[in-house]
Amino acid sequence: MNETFSLEGNDYIPLCNLLKVLGWCDSGAMAKAVIDEGAVTVNGQVEVRKRCKIVAGQEVCFNGHTVTVGE
Repeated sequence: MNETFSLEGNDYIPLCNLLKVLGWCDSGAMAKAVIDEGAVTVNGQVEVRKRCKIVAGQEVCFNGHTVTVGE
């Protein structure tokens, strides 16, 4: 399932916050745990930095979901 997420004028969103906002994780703690486990990719690469700055044009995948971040 591919969806899009708008930064709504912000420069970036931290990766753990994105997972929570999208509803892919029930809590920030869960988001941080799945990132620690290496279950999240950014542009096809495993990302383990919980507060990694996700900017427009990046693609984040987790648990069968994919989101493309837009401005």
